[in-house]
Amino acid sequence: MTPDMLSNLYVFLLATFVGLGVIRRVTPLLHTPLMSLTNAISAITVVGAIVISGRAQTPLTTILGTIAVAASMVNVVGGYLITYRMVAMFRKRGTNKP
Repeated sequence: MTPDMLSNLYVFLLATFVGLGVIRRVTPLLHTPLMSLTNAISAITVVGAIVISGRAQTPLTTILGTIAVAASMVNVVGGYLITYRMVAMFRKRGTNKP
């Protein structure tokens, strides 16, 4: 394992714990705006993953890039559906349009 890979793994683990700590403390009132923000970040991740998988430098980067595209798209679509459903809860009854 190279020193760069080890430091990247360390940053990834720290970001995971910080992210979990932040998300656990979010109030329900802020959940919908936060979800919309994470959808935007996931959309940026999709673009980056497409670029990485499109370069085809090694088979590993292509496979990991393709997995990243699929996982990010699942996150974007799922987040959109959850956000849409939460916003629908605040609409007046009888109106179906956003």
